[in-house]
Amino acid sequence: MKRSSAVIRRVVLAAAAVALAAGCTPDASGTGTGTGTPSASASASSGTPGASPTDSPTSDGKPPSPSASAPTESPSGSPSAGTPAPKALLGDGDENEQVRELQARLRQLDFFDRAPTGFYGTMTAGAVKKFQSHRGLPETGTVDETTWQRLLSVSRKPTADELKPATTNKLDTPDPRCMTGRVLCISKESRTLAWMIDGRVVSSMDVRFGSENTPTREGLFKVEWKARDWTSTIYHTPMPFAMFFSRGQAVHFSADFAARGYAGASHGCVNVRDKVKLSALFDEVKVGDKVVVHW
Repeated sequence: MKRSSAVIRRVVLAAAAVALAAGCTPDASGTGTGTGTPSASASASSGTPGASPTDSPTSDGKPPSPSASAPTESPSGSPSAGTPAPKALLGDGDENEQVRELQARLRQLDFFDRAPTGFYGTMTAGAVKKFQSHRGLPETGTVDETTWQRLLSVSRKPTADELKPATTNKLDTPDPRCMTGRVLCISKESRTLAWMIDGRVVSSMDVRFGSENTPTREGLFKVEWKARDWTSTIYHTPMPFAMFFSRGQAVHFSADFAARGYAGASHGCVNVRDKVKLSALFDEVKVGDKVVVHW
């Protein structure tokens, strides 16, 4: 009898060992349904380090392949995010001879439709964007090394006349009052200023006038006084190379005219957009020289 009891006990223990080895333990819900993988509590009670199911070896002893839905760690920052933007060589507000060359080269390719001024404004930026678009470059409106080299490769070195042409606008027939003496002959019709001495045009440049509310006065005047650096006491805007001729109205350089062209207007003054040419003219003109503003 004792031997029979011992045999029965060994059979029961063996069956229990088989069941445990098969993993047929209750799941966490306590329903008694086997999951085939040890639960977290079972792992802890067995002394096995608590590993997540994806870290557990498969039945063939190999580590499991990553789940397709499992997120993958991406490197910090994409390659493009770590790449610095190209350094701008020329951009808005720049004023130098390289800008003048840029404008002359763009004009050769029909992207810039006016005389070079040497000032980088909205019109120059728009021309650069058109060139960049045509060449498959990022349309930034500023000139980086790639844009500059591409422009050099498809254009030629500008001549002196291309860099500093007489004017963009064609001169009209001078007013008769401009045919004698030293005269700033200013035409509203052709929107030009011609510096004339005894009927001969010495230099010329584009100009812009006042609006309907602040018109530029017409008539025969004289240069009353000059100021190389002047700021309007009414509008508080810079008026470089100002040559006053009629109660506060003057011929002067306008950065706004250089940037926007005829999209804007002055407050009555005669705006010039080519600062280099106006600077040379300023040095030639004397107080007392005639000023003729006409249609």
